[in-house]
Amino acid sequence: MRFGVREFELALMHRMRDLNPLRVEQALADLDATRAELRAAHTHWTRLAHSATAPKGRAALRMALGPPPYAGTTTFGSLTCDVARWRLPSWPELEFEALTGPGGEVWNLWFVRPGGGRTVSFADLTPWGCVVADVAAGFPVSAQGEGSAPHHWAVDFTHDGTPRRALFVYGLYQRLA
Repeated sequence: MRFGVREFELALMHRMRDLNPLRVEQALADLDATRAELRAAHTHWTRLAHSATAPKGRAALRMALGPPPYAGTTTFGSLTCDVARWRLPSWPELEFEALTGPGGEVWNLWFVRPGGGRTVSFADLTPWGCVVADVAAGFPVSAQGEGSAPHHWAVDFTHDGTPRRALFVYGLYQRLA
C-alpha cells in the first residue's frame, strides 16, 4: 500500500476522531473516504513508525508528503531546532509543522498558521478553524499544556469570567472541554 498525502491526512484524522468524531465524519464524506480507509491509514502509519526498516522522523514525513516547501530553523533558548512545513489539501490555510532536534528526532508535530497566529474571538472557535497560536493571540491570559493523549493539546483561558479549556489535536482546534 502506498502512503501519500491522502493517507497521511486520514492518519491525522484518526487521532482527531478522539475529540471530534462528527467533524471527522464530515471530512471523510468530503474526501469520499471510508472509515475502513481511515483505520487502514492509521494502521499503516503506526506500522511504519514501529518498523525497524522504515524511515524515521522527518524522513518519514518526507516519504509521505514529499520535500517540505519550507525548511528552516528556530531557537528555543540556547537550543536550535529544524523546522519543516507542508501544506495539506484538507487544511489549505494552515501548514503542518515538524520540529526536529539536533539528532533528527521529531519533537513536535502540529498545524500552524503561516505568518503566526491570528487574533480570534470566542465566536471564532470553530472546529478545524484555528490553531493553538490563534487562541493564545485571542486570549493573551492563557496557559498551554499537553492533552490527555498523544498529539493532544489544551489551552486554558477565561471568557466572560468563565474558565474554559480549548482542546486540540495536532495543534488544530477540535472543541471546548
